Amino acid sequence: MAAEALTRRGIAVDLYDSMPSLGRKFLMAGKSGLNLTHAEPVDKLLSHFGDARPGLENAIEHFPPKAVREWAAELGTKTFVGTSGHVFPKSMKAAPLLRAWIRELKTRGMSVHVRHKWRGWDDADALIFESPEGQKTIKADATILALGGASWPQLGSDASWVPFVKQAGIDVQPFEPANCGFNVAWSDHFKERFAGEPVKAVALTTDDVRLNGECVVTEYGLEGSGVYQHARALREAIEEKGEAILRLDLMPDVSLDKVITRLSRPRGSKSFSTHLKKTVFLSGVKANLIRECAPDRLDDVESLAGAIKSLPIKLTSARPIEEAISSSGGIAFEALDEGFMLTSKPGTFCTGEMLNWEAPTGGYLLNACMALGRSAGVAAASYLKSR
Repeated sequence: MAAEALTRRGIAVDLYDSMPSLGRKFLMAGKSGLNLTHAEPVDKLLSHFGDARPGLENAIEHFPPKAVREWAAELGTKTFVGTSGHVFPKSMKAAPLLRAWIRELKTRGMSVHVRHKWRGWDDADALIFESPEGQKTIKADATILALGGASWPQLGSDASWVPFVKQAGIDVQPFEPANCGFNVAWSDHFKERFAGEPVKAVALTTDDVRLNGECVVTEYGLEGSGVYQHARALREAIEEKGEAILRLDLMPDVSLDKVITRLSRPRGSKSFSTHLKKTVFLSGVKANLIRECAPDRLDDVESLAGAIKSLPIKLTSARPIEEAISSSGGIAFEALDEGFMLTSKPGTFCTGEMLNWEAPTGGYLLNACMALGRSAGVAAASYLKSR
């Protein structure tokens, strides 16, 4: 997107990528349909970025969801608004959009250099690259670094740039998994029966923040969009206390009193599972989550109802960053000016996931990355024209 902004302003761009082809993480996002953005007001969208909002606000306001959809349409990709406001290409594929985008950028003067891995600066402030032809140094009029975070390293974002940036005196916050799963000490019986099962239509709560969503039971614990929305709070709780409690409301649309009333119906000779299914319509993975996480609350109606409405699941640790969809950490916004130029290195801009911010899945990550790239490109163009 930085190249998009520059080439639109008539500036030639050389794009260097460490991988054999461009856009590998973009294509990975396409495996789940390519959630480009979220169709909600900009102010609400910005609320998902937490304390990083001030650093992202201007970029996203200049490239909001409407602009994302218009950009895709210009490249021949029509979009639609799916469930819960998520925006996808009608094809649900990333490859056609990526091909059209690269083709358009090349017609505007972008040159591509693949298998070129950035290795810092030399004494003359030229860029150093490792390439199939050996080490190269490139002197640029302006540089935009979009080197990624530390998630999905096999796709290129391996954080190998961090030591070179630190050597230049730039502070980099440690990378941590952001949109990630968490470990839970399931019993063998539970994980053998229910690993891979979705837990749908629940409300998930941590630190008094309650959000409707869903999650997935895995062999190691829990993952899914509902968990990702709480990932930061869960990580911080684990760092502070050694564990985190995620609470599930298994019947978010039914009050506690109504659950108690239903469970109070005579059980007779029915088994616990049958009674649960007949009275509150819980079975399968939801019913067994209660057995797994609250085995001492099955015989008392009020205690059982409380477990149904606020089931505590103990999370012991986050999954490795290599498995995470995205990461937190990176270069602080304080090291950059309002155009994302390093204040200590005039003419060098940083953007995307190498900056210290995070957001949940749902279109927020892609929209923010594209908006940041566009803003860095616009600022770099202004810098070049002012020289």
